[in-house]
Amino acid sequence: MRRKTKIHRDHERRELTVERIVAIPPGLAWEGWTKPEHITRWWGPKRWTATVYEMDVKPGGVWRYSLRADDNSGEEAFCHAVYQEVSEPSRLVYMDTFTDKDWNIVENSEMSTTVLFEEVAKGTKLSIVTRFATVEELVNAEAMGMIEGFADAFDRLELYSESLRGGNLTMETVISKDGTKIAYEKQGNGPAIILVASAAADHHDAAQLADQLANHFTVYNYDRRGRGQSSDTHPYSVKREVEDIEALIQTAGGNACLFGSSSGAVLALEAASRLGEQVARLYLYEPPFIINDSRKPVPAEYVEHLNSLIEADRRSDAVAYYMLEALGIPEEYISYMKTDPSWNSMEALAHTLAYDGMIMGDTQSGKPLPVNRWNVSIPAIIITGENSEPLFHDAAKELAGILPAAETFTLIGQDHSAVVMAPNVLAEVIIAKALEQA
Repeated sequence: MRRKTKIHRDHERRELTVERIVAIPPGLAWEGWTKPEHITRWWGPKRWTATVYEMDVKPGGVWRYSLRADDNSGEEAFCHAVYQEVSEPSRLVYMDTFTDKDWNIVENSEMSTTVLFEEVAKGTKLSIVTRFATVEELVNAEAMGMIEGFADAFDRLELYSESLRGGNLTMETVISKDGTKIAYEKQGNGPAIILVASAAADHHDAAQLADQLANHFTVYNYDRRGRGQSSDTHPYSVKREVEDIEALIQTAGGNACLFGSSSGAVLALEAASRLGEQVARLYLYEPPFIINDSRKPVPAEYVEHLNSLIEADRRSDAVAYYMLEALGIPEEYISYMKTDPSWNSMEALAHTLAYDGMIMGDTQSGKPLPVNRWNVSIPAIIITGENSEPLFHDAAKELAGILPAAETFTLIGQDHSAVVMAPNVLAEVIIAKALEQA
């Protein structure tokens, strides 16, 4: 996504300009920038959480906010801005300053900021123009990571813009045991079911499936930690992701079914094993175990290498490595895939790819599944697509042989993309199986 962000420096004018085109009209971009319930979803660097204490968007009005790191380091910045010009939906001008936690202005921290909203063919060209008191302050701001922070914010806005376009402007949140904010959409009526996303996906991928399931279930479609509108806390552990699901189950009344796709199916399985009676049933779509020589195993150093790419901010390379090693995509296809808009979304989620690698553990090594890894006795439906690779069918058969109350089901004419491409077909099976077991 970073290649979409353009940077201009003008030392003579002491200005730093950061530009980005987002695929939403100026009116919605303006709304995303001027309403606290929206700006808290994306403002600030990745893995930081924004809190708005005051936002009065008018000349002379005040915007007070803080940015807090999600890594439990305690790092937090407080800012106070006064609007000077408000011309909806094209131009915002405000004077921004740093403060201490008691809102006392930090001396010599003033920055004049102009935000421009320009309608273009693909949506809105957003420009943040920051003017500093001196060239030295501009240089210092760059050294402190201001450019990266703005680029991160634009990345987050582009992801959030999808919900703005759809008119679904807010998500509910629940706080997990370690303080991580987990965002979710709730719809429908009936028994609760929680949708657990696969790698490189947030709640949007299962949105149509959620719509279909809402005819029978109360659906909780959430952003896994580090994705979309959910925050993140380091260091990562699979246990914490299970705690996120547990928090959602408690929100749902203490008992829920779980649906998971691909590596999300393995996370759902792990949650069922650890949470016991809190999970009523499992619906697993194509857990990607590699248990034989049907394809090459994932490298033993897979997670370590992904983390090293993220630490070097090589997000696109991390996605490519995931595609090659975890999904088994031939290398000659990668350059074509990079031209698809979905690649940008995966780049934004690249830091979570290692999470799914940790969830899979050694179950993609080409060895049989460990017999005693999961203590799951509830009904489990393991679903595969008829046209999917043999590894998924082999994995489903082996898992069904390990779990005492499991059965397999094949979706005729479908493949690994059924969650997105055939949500109605998948939902019909899930609902039918739920009715059978009622």
